[in-house]
Amino acid sequence: MKSSDMGFFSVVIYRLIFAVVRLMSFIPFRTGQFLGRLLGRAFAMIPMSRTRVSLDNLRHAFGDHMEASEIERLNRRVVMHFGEMLFEVPHILRLNPKNLDRYVIFENEENLLNAMDKGKGFFLLTAHFGNWELMSVVINMCFVPNGAAVARPIDFSPADRVINDLRSRFGVEIITKDQGMRNIVKAVRDNRGVGILLDQNVDWYSGVFVEFLSRQACVNKGLALMALRKGTPVLPAFSVKQPDGRYRIIFEKEVNLLITGDRTRDIEENTALFTGIIETYIRRYPDHWFWFHKRWKTMFYCPLPGDYFRQSGHIDP
Repeated sequence: MKSSDMGFFSVVIYRLIFAVVRLMSFIPFRTGQFLGRLLGRAFAMIPMSRTRVSLDNLRHAFGDHMEASEIERLNRRVVMHFGEMLFEVPHILRLNPKNLDRYVIFENEENLLNAMDKGKGFFLLTAHFGNWELMSVVINMCFVPNGAAVARPIDFSPADRVINDLRSRFGVEIITKDQGMRNIVKAVRDNRGVGILLDQNVDWYSGVFVEFLSRQACVNKGLALMALRKGTPVLPAFSVKQPDGRYRIIFEKEVNLLITGDRTRDIEENTALFTGIIETYIRRYPDHWFWFHKRWKTMFYCPLPGDYFRQSGHIDP
């Protein structure tokens, strides 16, 4: 969004937010992570709606084999991780090829290069996991100079502009949800990479229901639809925090798509396959995922109103 498209006060707020982000970028990376953990620990003790959502999601996912006290400790680690991320993201402003090894290391980057060599573009399958913002920028800086990423706009426009300034620092094109599939298809047609975070809730008409963390979740079917139609490689990538504070960016092998010839089945089974890859990382590193999201909001059934049977003339069982 350009300044001319924003009102005067929105521009002022944008500049203030950006100034704070720039100041935060001067805090040494490890020091910022320490401060983020302290901030996260404090917030974890404050009863807030989002921390209650994360705690409830963790109970559903791990309640069968973790004690309540363990889940509460895990929830604190989740909040602390995202407290750290708050101080990590501003360092995107300081990133350059010479200091890259302060922030990340790569694993299996040959998988990414192999996918790029096919000349069909590629989809980078990931999630709100680790530090996905840092990962996206680093991949674009080092491997994909004209990449794109699909992102939901932030409701507060000044903050949305700030985060998009960070995301696009090395040329990433931000494709918003309302721009839809057309821009995504164009990007892969131009032999570009498109990052897709496939872990958020969607409405029933945009997705299919698959099992995710022991519950039925509605998952966007667009990735499976486009990958099957175009034969575009799908490459999973995730960032995992190391003991020294850096992120290990892991490029998995290209996903072998399931193709039976039944379009509906292929979309459902490949969406389930993608979701299973994401779940594997979440179960391995549960404190890395964004549990604050109401992931299972869209239900795979329609509950009847409480007085349905009385209104329809039937006896309420």
